Amino acid sequence: MRLIARAMGRYKRAVAICIFIKLIGTLSELLLPYILEHIIDDIAPLGNLRLAVLWGLLMFAAAVLCRQLNVAANRRAVDTAHRVSYDIRQDLFRKTANLSGSQFDAFGLPSLISRMTSDSYNVQSAVQQLQSLCVRSPMLLAGGVIVTLAMDASLAMILIGMLPVLILAVLVVTARGLPMYNQVQQRLDAVVRVMRENITGIRVVKALSKTEYEKRRFAQTNRDMTDSDIAAGTMMAIPSPLMQLCFNGGLALVVFVGAGRVNKGVMEPGVILAFLTYFNMIIMGVMGLSRIFMTMSKAGASADRIDQVLHMETDQRVLPESEALTPAGDEFIRFEHVSFSYGEDSAASADASGFAGEEREKALTDISFALKRGESLGIIGPTGCGKSTIISLLMRFYDVRDGGVFVDGKDVRTYDKDRLRERFGVCFQNDMVFQDTLRSNVRFGRDLDDNAFRAAIEDAMAAEYIDALEDGADHRAAIKGANLSGGQKQRLLVARALAARPEILVLDDSSSALDYQTDAAMRRAIRQNHTSSTLIMIAQRVSSIMSMTHILVMDNGKCVGYGTHEELLKTCPAYRETYQIQMGEMA
Repeated sequence: MRLIARAMGRYKRAVAICIFIKLIGTLSELLLPYILEHIIDDIAPLGNLRLAVLWGLLMFAAAVLCRQLNVAANRRAVDTAHRVSYDIRQDLFRKTANLSGSQFDAFGLPSLISRMTSDSYNVQSAVQQLQSLCVRSPMLLAGGVIVTLAMDASLAMILIGMLPVLILAVLVVTARGLPMYNQVQQRLDAVVRVMRENITGIRVVKALSKTEYEKRRFAQTNRDMTDSDIAAGTMMAIPSPLMQLCFNGGLALVVFVGAGRVNKGVMEPGVILAFLTYFNMIIMGVMGLSRIFMTMSKAGASADRIDQVLHMETDQRVLPESEALTPAGDEFIRFEHVSFSYGEDSAASADASGFAGEEREKALTDISFALKRGESLGIIGPTGCGKSTIISLLMRFYDVRDGGVFVDGKDVRTYDKDRLRERFGVCFQNDMVFQDTLRSNVRFGRDLDDNAFRAAIEDAMAAEYIDALEDGADHRAAIKGANLSGGQKQRLLVARALAARPEILVLDDSSSALDYQTDAAMRRAIRQNHTSSTLIMIAQRVSSIMSMTHILVMDNGKCVGYGTHEELLKTCPAYRETYQIQMGEMA
């Protein structure tokens, strides 16, 4: 709820104006039954047509004023609610973009997506209803009770006697509904996760003829969420029929008692009509309050989930120099006895994953190497051996706890993350091509001139196919580059990494879709035109890394070989076997 209060606090003036307009509109609405009662009981018996018309016009003016003010207030409420939702999504996006790797892993992408979409929408609905109903409903309830007490206290007690039962029902149901809506949102996360997996992997699903299997898997996840939503909705719907029962019973009782009092001459007929109208207003007020509680129950669960992200404290502070490690050498990039397990650098990740306090399998164990400026490192090894984890630690997506990672003689934890990453040009495995022009995909929001763009696509061997397109570099890539081949995407992504001529160039399995000739030409262009860049290349092909200054051979998170190509052929059986298999030299 603090999130909603903070969000509305940014628009205090707009909210105050909306509430004031709603206040005047509701007062006008409360006047209508009173004016009607006065016309029936006091004006009509006089037989004065002119006076009756004047009071009729006054009643009409009050009705028009009520309608117009309520419409104006509701429009303002909608506008403010949308602005609040916009702010929340902006704050969530900024926070998500700054989460560390372990924090991102802890929440999970599907959960972050649902918090930014359905949860922010629930908060938006709550903000809108708070402005439109938080004045009208309590005023209809309180005003109706006060006016009916003034008109006839004994008849008003019929209405007042029902209110505690209705209010208690709303409070009990709301208290039970809040945890149920929490569960609904958690199961919505699961629906988003399964849907995302299937959309992303649709080709694999179809290729393996597993469409029906995935349909059943999604149906089960969807059914679980639907069952939770139905249970929560059923619980929150309980007050509505109870209110209708009380309303109809009270209405009948008011008519019965009122008719008897009119027959006895102690009450005017107009009072009964006014009572029935006020009774309807009181019930509308109670039902409005019930809607507020129901909406706030759902929004409260959503606001708590959003707040979990917004108030997640960073687990990657800039380390003071006094607390930093000192490298053993002066090389440009150094890893010294680095060991790492996913989840160990974030308490939030441990709590979310459920592995707090348990032994985790090491992703890296005692990794050490050093590179001078302009040197190159090739990393090779089987899938899952920790190659990409080395890059994640170097770029500080995760923070290491055992050992030290150094860039330019400084512990990477002493760098501001943005300043550190500005030194890199990176092409990750399965990197993202955005739905934009090829030129914009390479420039990626950076102030790069046409010469830098041209040089990058030529070095990445992308110029050939880009120039062959009818609209050239202005050709628009589809979502995730669906209208480009695998090799075209990889060359475009390598061009993005090269374009700013980075100090450190990282290519993570970026040539797997390229033929050997194109791969060799691209590596040759990088060696010739980017001599000042320190290159780290992760590859599955020995041919891609055999010319590197250093080669690191990985297996199961450990270094099983380090040296030049010639040295490893003599000293590392794993490297030699891979080389012989790939080069066709097995006996």
